Amino acid sequence: MPMFQPSRKDGIVGFEGGGDGRILDLDTAVKDGVLGGVPVGSYAGGVGEKLDLKKMIEELNLPQVPSVFICPISLEPMQDPVTLCTGQTYERSNILKWFSLGHYTCPTTMQELWDDTVTPNNTLYHLTYTWFSQKYVQMKKRSEDAQGRASELLTTLKKVKGQSRIQTLKELRRLVATHSTARKTVVDEGGVSLLSSLLGPFTSYAVGSEVIAILVNLALSSESKTNLMQPAKVSSIVDILNEGSVETKVNCVRLIETLMEEKDFRTEIVSSHSLLVALMRLIVWSYLFILDVLSSVPEGRQALKDCSNTIPTLVKLLMRISESCTDYALSILCSVCKLSPEECSLIAVDAGLAAKLLLVIQSGCSPVLKQRAAELLKLCSLNYSDTIFISKCKLTRTIQ
Repeated sequence: MPMFQPSRKDGIVGFEGGGDGRILDLDTAVKDGVLGGVPVGSYAGGVGEKLDLKKMIEELNLPQVPSVFICPISLEPMQDPVTLCTGQTYERSNILKWFSLGHYTCPTTMQELWDDTVTPNNTLYHLTYTWFSQKYVQMKKRSEDAQGRASELLTTLKKVKGQSRIQTLKELRRLVATHSTARKTVVDEGGVSLLSSLLGPFTSYAVGSEVIAILVNLALSSESKTNLMQPAKVSSIVDILNEGSVETKVNCVRLIETLMEEKDFRTEIVSSHSLLVALMRLIVWSYLFILDVLSSVPEGRQALKDCSNTIPTLVKLLMRISESCTDYALSILCSVCKLSPEECSLIAVDAGLAAKLLLVIQSGCSPVLKQRAAELLKLCSLNYSDTIFISKCKLTRTIQ
């Protein structure tokens, strides 16, 4: 059998395989956009000591990596690439394990190997190293920038009020959500105490929701948790929980849960009727969200239709919890009623749906919600004469 011979171009070894097995030289990789033009040899991007490839791969944990760097066996970036006689390249440990299992074929092409020698692919290693080191240095620079910016924002937060304070908090929230160095800076520079001081009886929703969104991303000390357990601060968190968006509600619950983990936590701190109501509303919203997802598939719609409590329960929830809950309830009702209009509309109207839909249409809900209510009302009215349908609405003569 012929032996595989590596080809040479300008002193750089390149390996020719079929299709995706072709390994590019450095110049071609830069030209094709795989690399960003960093000179070969400057792998650390200006960093003094040479970076460890394994460490860079682990810390970056990138969701997308050029396919030329991926081992076809493990589907992970290669740290020690070697090439077979077929021209295909693999991670050394993976291909040696393949051989140890008694396989003497190329895993990608399934060609029988005429030579089991594995040749270190230095060109691909340097390509991989350069690409990852660029990304790593960029990440480190962004982290340093985030650290400095977080410190600046904390200083600004001590000085500003009103809309400027809200904008500062929004930027700080985005920063701590994406950079661990920013989170550490906020904690180390006393940011938790500063943020906690913004929660109180006169805290606006706009400020409070941003503060809570930041706090749930930070590692809170026992002292910080004790400070947040002051009645005035807990009351502020509960108020924001009651009037906030779903994201804010979840953040409030997460923060309360964090406080409850503290050994000095006292249950009476959160033993309030308003907190119970807010949590129950959040639970109802969660259930409706899940049911809405179920109603989007045929099996789910059929199961909801077959349950005798589905329509009456959803009708009761309309205009009782929140606009988002009403939206989900209407969405589910539309899906179920369209499955069997005659049967379901009779049940829905008897449960008081028509009156509820008219209330939705006359309320301050979004135009999309009103349109959905109008469509469902029209669907429900098809099986009735005008007189009977109006009587089913159970409204006063004036509203009729």
